Amino acid sequence: MDLNTVWFLLIIILIMGYAVLDGFDLGVGVLYLFTKDETAKRVYLNSIGPVWDGNEVWLLTAGGALFAAFPVVYATVFSGFYIPFMLLLAALIFRAISFEFRGKVSSPGWKKLWDYFFGIGSLLPAILFGVAVGNIVSGLPIDISGMYIGRFPQLLNAYAILVGLVSLALFSMHGSIYLMIKTEGSINEKVQPYVNKLWMTTVLLYALTSFFTLFEAPFQFNGLLKSPLFWILFILLLVSIVLIPVFVKAQKYFRALIFSSLTIISMIGLTALSLFPRIVPSNIDLDFSLTVYNSASSKTSLTAMLYIALIGMPIVIAYTIFVYRIFKGKVVITKESY
Repeated sequence: MDLNTVWFLLIIILIMGYAVLDGFDLGVGVLYLFTKDETAKRVYLNSIGPVWDGNEVWLLTAGGALFAAFPVVYATVFSGFYIPFMLLLAALIFRAISFEFRGKVSSPGWKKLWDYFFGIGSLLPAILFGVAVGNIVSGLPIDISGMYIGRFPQLLNAYAILVGLVSLALFSMHGSIYLMIKTEGSINEKVQPYVNKLWMTTVLLYALTSFFTLFEAPFQFNGLLKSPLFWILFILLLVSIVLIPVFVKAQKYFRALIFSSLTIISMIGLTALSLFPRIVPSNIDLDFSLTVYNSASSKTSLTAMLYIALIGMPIVIAYTIFVYRIFKGKVVITKESY
């Protein structure tokens, strides 16, 4: 395994970490849009209040690692997705400040305004991340020089939107399971019906997306079935999806969250495996695709950054574990709460 492959794996691991951790708090934000009770809203906010900013560290780290390891990919993707990324950043910014601003004024109108910012600021990223993945899987218009030559409307194609709906349903399901762990009483009872409905929606949308991928991006399946890793990830995905409703019915919600996380990890793993060694396929000509080799930094840079990553990533993981241990248990509303 060469350095280029190692860095590809590291970035995928960071994306997995982000999707698992920020995925559930984006899901909580989506469910927040359908909540009218003030107490429930405060419980939702405080269930993710201590951890949401730490979860987003994984996104920042993944972006930084992509810039450092594969600068050509970073430049091409960010220039091609400029408008969606600006929308994403705006959504995340307003979502972040809504935590603090919502409770500063007791006016119902003021709270309602920031409720919308929080909910929509969670909904948009949940969809946009999937739309970005959908466009990458199906291929972007990249020319022989590695330049993106498409336009914004092309990104809003039916396949990419379908993948966006998959990510929305998946994160919402993940968030609903997390809320079952963090809530109790009447709020817990109101969340419970969402779990199975979102699970079924996720399964149906993912199956539909897999079917259309056969026609939209058939090159993704070249040699895939011969890979032992594909079958490991595929079996992990099937087992995880099946066990989610089993543990939900048994009211073992933490285990359900574990298998929901494994579902996300296996989905991302299968996507990464189908792409490799490409990172961004070209739908003009696959030979124009950006790969782990033609878009990477120098060997010296990759080596130096690997040492930094081997020091930094355990710190991030340890910090994440520490925070979740400190704030485990059910949500209790106090004067200091959001």
